[in-house]
Amino acid sequence: MFAEDKDLELAEQEQELPPEIEEKRRKGALRTGYTTGTTATAATKGALYALIEKPVEQVTVSLPKGKTATIKIAWTRIDGNKATCAAIKDGGDDPDVTHGAEICSTVSLSDNAGQINIDGGKGVGRVTKPGLGLEIGKAAINPIPMKMLEQAVREVAQDQLKKHGVEVVISVPKGEEIAKRTDNPRLGILGGISILGTTGIVLPYSTASFAASIRQGLDVAIAMGADTTVLTTGGRSEDFAKTLFKLPDHCFVQMGDFAGYSIKQCASKKLRKAIIAGFIGKLTKMAMGVKQTHVAGSHVDMEFMARLAAECKAPPEVVQEIRGANTARHVSEIITKNNVAGYFDLVCKKVHEQMSEHSKRQLDIEVVMFEFDGQVIGRHPPLDV
Repeated sequence: MFAEDKDLELAEQEQELPPEIEEKRRKGALRTGYTTGTTATAATKGALYALIEKPVEQVTVSLPKGKTATIKIAWTRIDGNKATCAAIKDGGDDPDVTHGAEICSTVSLSDNAGQINIDGGKGVGRVTKPGLGLEIGKAAINPIPMKMLEQAVREVAQDQLKKHGVEVVISVPKGEEIAKRTDNPRLGILGGISILGTTGIVLPYSTASFAASIRQGLDVAIAMGADTTVLTTGGRSEDFAKTLFKLPDHCFVQMGDFAGYSIKQCASKKLRKAIIAGFIGKLTKMAMGVKQTHVAGSHVDMEFMARLAAECKAPPEVVQEIRGANTARHVSEIITKNNVAGYFDLVCKKVHEQMSEHSKRQLDIEVVMFEFDGQVIGRHPPLDV
């Protein structure tokens, strides 16, 4: 646990947020929200009340670690011996794609006394790959939300369970569409979103949740037999990397800003090789030392980029021009215009040195830099090594 805490501390140092968000976070002004697991539990509790007693406008949900949350019920429908409620997923100030999603729960009583059966319906994904800690073929409802749902059933239907069972089906009307904007298809969760959450609460821009998604991606790759992963800084660099490296989809993991953390995870999980792929801006920050990238409003150090140009024997006037550049992309244009040989390869080499340090040299690392049209402009080690 201590090692994991240290790794998360590294990830926290690497996270780069827009200045206005960093300022809000520093002041504690970001609004927290609730997970899909909490929202599904609220809908389930509301449906149970509607079926057993009467419809309600809001419910109180028990969260892990003894906390509670009061959630509004969006609508209720009773259809014979079934009741369905919906709650709206409120992610607070976190930019999650599930924010605003309608999460529904349909409940009914069965003849199986004492049994609670929870499943996913339309818009909740099904597990098709190993490595997720969930049974293949089952709905993608993670263990803690599953416990929350079971607890909600017992809280409301304790008396009914003496004679009946309770059937619960969680559905998300737009879940299949939303899931296309998540990692679920890559992870082998098909047909919808996952019902997630470890604390029940969403912390805006949570390092822990992003770190968990990186670990999950690596775990699936390993469970599918991969020994190599491609770590990209975002969707565009991933698209370019997929044209360059003909590997299965599960080998590609978007690491965002968390390069050092991702490399440490690759090493600790005994992967053989990690390929880091990105553009000049992110890669230069990695080359500088990833701990610098979390500073609010941080920019690439132009003096650092100028020193690299000097190492590549760039003329003094070019080095000076780089010192006055606006962005890393501007530097790239200066380097290209002046034909400074080896510059992009040197940036990749510096990234390689930094990441090798994070992996304690237990991992084969390759670094690739793309131009913004997808052309490879930098690489380390060189292909002929």
